[in-house]
Amino acid sequence: MRTPSVGFVGLGNMGQAMARRLLETGHTVRVYNRTPQRADALVPLGAVRCGSPRDACQGVDAVISMVADDAASRAVWLAADGILAAPPAERGFAIECSTLSHEWVGELAACCRASGLRYIDAPVTGLPEAAAAGALTLLVGAPAEDVHAVQDLLAALSERVIRFGGVGAGTAYKLIINLMGAVQIASAAEGLAIAERAGLDLVAVADAIRTSQAASPQVVRNTQRMVAADHEHRVVFSAALRLKDVEYALSFARTLGVASPFGAVAEQAYRRLCEMGYAQLNESKVIDACRTTGEAMPAALRS
Repeated sequence: MRTPSVGFVGLGNMGQAMARRLLETGHTVRVYNRTPQRADALVPLGAVRCGSPRDACQGVDAVISMVADDAASRAVWLAADGILAAPPAERGFAIECSTLSHEWVGELAACCRASGLRYIDAPVTGLPEAAAAGALTLLVGAPAEDVHAVQDLLAALSERVIRFGGVGAGTAYKLIINLMGAVQIASAAEGLAIAERAGLDLVAVADAIRTSQAASPQVVRNTQRMVAADHEHRVVFSAALRLKDVEYALSFARTLGVASPFGAVAEQAYRRLCEMGYAQLNESKVIDACRTTGEAMPAALRS
């Protein structure tokens, strides 16, 4: 069976690792990134660097997009030189792996279907190391027959594909789980700030958290970075991206009529962090928002 050709758009940390993995598993990969230098490490591996999303994706069997937010996704798909300006092969696959708003995913899926593409809603969970090893988990929303038809390509990137339902269901779950993560990390930061003010040994505190009932991979990873004040190097997930995900999740919750008071407090913590000038640092920097005196905090954080 012929290995599908892929147009890959968006070469951030995750996108680079995913594109590399596809090259290593024998796929023909055409790549585009707004900053062309992001493709430098991929070209020697066989990637074809392209000057626009349209050029990267014209005629390929599948498009994979991995960009930061709705605005970036809208641009790469719908701009004059975007993917849908000269779409991939008829009945090809549009695979959107970015974490986007539920509303925009619905709009984008309709645009792709109008262009003759089969849309796979497939945000991911896992770190860049997992992407490079083909060990991501894909959170999928799409018709079962479409998921089956593209399973070999998805398998190159992941060790687990979880289908939650039709288009939009994968994004719904991703927003839910990222909202939960924001609440967990912000509450862990609050706990460490209290422990610090109380004079506890923070190294011992973080070590105890590892095996506590409050532990989760995100809590453990971020509390270790909080104690080490390691927020600037190897930014796994920035404060700005966490805030964006929480905003999208809260917007989705509002459309469903669900109150999200804990999520709203986490949103204000990350908004405060970004306002402090730390938007591009690792999300673990949120401990600094928790160290702020009560008088300087937003009202929701004081209550």
